[in-house]
Amino acid sequence: MSILRVATYNIHKGVQGLGPGRRLEIHNLAHAVEQFDADIVCLQEVRQHNRQLEKHFTRWPDLDQASYLTPDGYEAVYRTNATTRHGEHGNALLSRWPVIGSQHSDVSDHRFEQRGLLHVQVLIDGIEVHVVVVHLGLIHASRTRQVQRLGEYIATGVPETAPLIVAGDFNDWGAQLLRPMAALDLCTFEGIRLPTYPSRLPLLHLDRIFVRGLRPVSAQVPHGRAWSRMSDHLPLIAELEL
Repeated sequence: MSILRVATYNIHKGVQGLGPGRRLEIHNLAHAVEQFDADIVCLQEVRQHNRQLEKHFTRWPDLDQASYLTPDGYEAVYRTNATTRHGEHGNALLSRWPVIGSQHSDVSDHRFEQRGLLHVQVLIDGIEVHVVVVHLGLIHASRTRQVQRLGEYIATGVPETAPLIVAGDFNDWGAQLLRPMAALDLCTFEGIRLPTYPSRLPLLHLDRIFVRGLRPVSAQVPHGRAWSRMSDHLPLIAELEL
């Protein structure tokens, strides 16, 4: 059986801090993503561009963030969730294996939060694996409706027999989405609490990896000063048996 290494990480748009104390962390994040040594990396809050910050930071990369974070030999897929005054940002997937298709579905629940699902098909050892990268809303009722829409999307867009990974920032402060996700036949690491937020003192398990047709083997969250500086979230890294 193949073991897949999957990571999910909210990179906070590559910038940390506020006002004059803002720091550009995208260069450190590129090294961090490479260190994951993951087959699939699911990223949230990835900037396509931002005209204001491009002028503010002299070391702003020439590439969009998804392309800049892609290690050698990987493919990148990016789709915009939100368009703002100065630019746009969304979800991305980086894959060591060939990407054979991708789609995007808008699951925004109200006009104040633009959210979307990034659906990517990856060919792993001749098997088509479906991956959905999510970043759900800040309001519980919105998240509940977004999980319902996720279920509707999976029912029409993912074959029942295909291995499926749903990963990302669920913003699920009270672990209230575990039951509706289980109703979609999506399981996670039962009985294991892996807090990822806030990165300086992680208390909340906001970032999760759910699977169907794969077996969760292990999961970890890296800690340390370097990780706490790069984003307000810590990454979640899991090994799955295909």
